[in-house]
Amino acid sequence: MRASKFYIATRKESPAEAELLSHQLLVRAGMVRLLGSGLYTIMPLGFRVLKKIEMIIRDELNKADCIELLMPAIQPADLWKESERWEEFGPQMLKIKDRHEKEFCFGPTHEEVITDIIRKEINSYKQLPINFYQIQMKFRDEIRPRFGVMRAREFLMKDSYSFHTNFDCLKETYQKMFKVYENIFNRIGLKFRAVSADNGAIGGDASHEFHVLADSGEDVLVYDEHSDYAANIELAKDNPNIDKFKTCRGIEVGHIFQLGTKYSEKMSANFIAEDGSSQPVIMGCYGIGVSRIVAATIEQSHDENGIIFPSSIAPFEVIITPIGYDKNKEVRIYADKLYDDLVKKGFDVLLDDRGLRPGVMFSEADLIGIPHRVTVGDKTLSENKYEYKKRSEQDSIIINLEALLDNLSN
Repeated sequence: MRASKFYIATRKESPAEAELLSHQLLVRAGMVRLLGSGLYTIMPLGFRVLKKIEMIIRDELNKADCIELLMPAIQPADLWKESERWEEFGPQMLKIKDRHEKEFCFGPTHEEVITDIIRKEINSYKQLPINFYQIQMKFRDEIRPRFGVMRAREFLMKDSYSFHTNFDCLKETYQKMFKVYENIFNRIGLKFRAVSADNGAIGGDASHEFHVLADSGEDVLVYDEHSDYAANIELAKDNPNIDKFKTCRGIEVGHIFQLGTKYSEKMSANFIAEDGSSQPVIMGCYGIGVSRIVAATIEQSHDENGIIFPSSIAPFEVIITPIGYDKNKEVRIYADKLYDDLVKKGFDVLLDDRGLRPGVMFSEADLIGIPHRVTVGDKTLSENKYEYKKRSEQDSIIINLEALLDNLSN
């Protein structure tokens, strides 16, 4: 992608309402723009980050035999009344009426909808287990939307739901999804911790949260260095040995639940078992906050110059910053050739062909968080070399094309 053909709109100043650094940097980097309270437009740079996160999530879920679908964002009130959550979910639910005065909600989650699908589509034990997922916008009417996309009212979420004939099968899939989540967060490049958690409004028998470790995290996590014990503070309060730490802070980006028959019994989602009896399906639920991952990554990985994205989700892997692109024909030829070579080798490259001053190009590349910067200029062209700088490191180095490719590949 050439910068002159893309839309980059960085800002020097942070928005007055931004409390978290991730919020400040997302706005300054031109990745999000505020529309209304808790409502954000995802701008082109931010959209590229979201799509790369989605790609990793889809790849890992598809490898685990999960099946993608897309459910309506607007849900009938009748389903929620069946599950007895219409009132239980509370004021976070945005309730609306159509022209016929029928009640609906903008879906904060989709347990009711997927259960309705299952009771209409699944009738035999031979069709189970099965695991459906979607990546879709949700809406929760936060009383005080803040922290940018970290706690927005409308947000992008991956939610998946598994259905089983027995609890042993559910537990097997639960462990499988636990591993899938670990794979997803490792591939993104996050430092994270999985902890035992309270089920909250979703309900069920057991659950784990996945937290990105960051000092700015809202959640306090309690863990034992000498065992596998780890829990969020709400659950850990019941542990008599709580005073024996360590603690750290985290940002919740994923949550998995063993729901059991909480929804299938209330909504009569049954299957015919092998012995001919009718039994409620047993259910699991697994969520990831896709848009929240963007903010959590920034909270965990940044410096005084801006964002430090891992290559896996950066809007571009490499930026080429030619000095004097608009004035120096030789620089332009070398920069164009390098751009073509890197693209052919499969790298996601941004060529800054706008003719900006070096300092402006470099500061903007740092702010946006592009992991690798390659500078083409008069000083290095005579030796057929390039100036290379890794975003996470302070100093640049002068290298030839072969060494550059090695650095980028590694």
